[in-house]
Amino acid sequence: MRAVLTRVKSASVTIDGKVNGKIGPGFLILLGVGPNDTEKECRYLAEKALGLRIFEDENDKMNLGLDAIGGEVLVVSQFTLYGNCRKGRRPSFAGAAGPELGNALYEKFLEICAELGYPPQHGEFGAHMEVESVNDGPVTLILDTDQLMNEPRR
Repeated sequence: MRAVLTRVKSASVTIDGKVNGKIGPGFLILLGVGPNDTEKECRYLAEKALGLRIFEDENDKMNLGLDAIGGEVLVVSQFTLYGNCRKGRRPSFAGAAGPELGNALYEKFLEICAELGYPPQHGEFGAHMEVESVNDGPVTLILDTDQLMNEPRR
């Protein structure tokens, strides 16, 4: 699984002209699912993302997590995170999970976020969405379970 996580002051997702999800300070998570992903990767990524301490403390150090700031989470499915731009000018998305697995793990990710105490606002799998965010910092991180789960801890 892959996620692009942005620290935001606010974010929203609109579908067909209607706001589907909206948050104040917290994380905007764009989530992509690969064809070999399972609930194991899903849980790992949710725990890793929601546990990040990337908000400033009183000394301007990134030391605070979502819990310390009362942060919220907005999750938007984004299969294009698995786009391959190596050949030609049009990306290939063959590396993304199919719709059945992609939707199932997207929904599982939302469920795990809620279990962990952060019931997420969210988009709709497969829908055309407009995402707005006021990035804070900006602080943006790329999380990929293929790398995170296979690298030795430091």
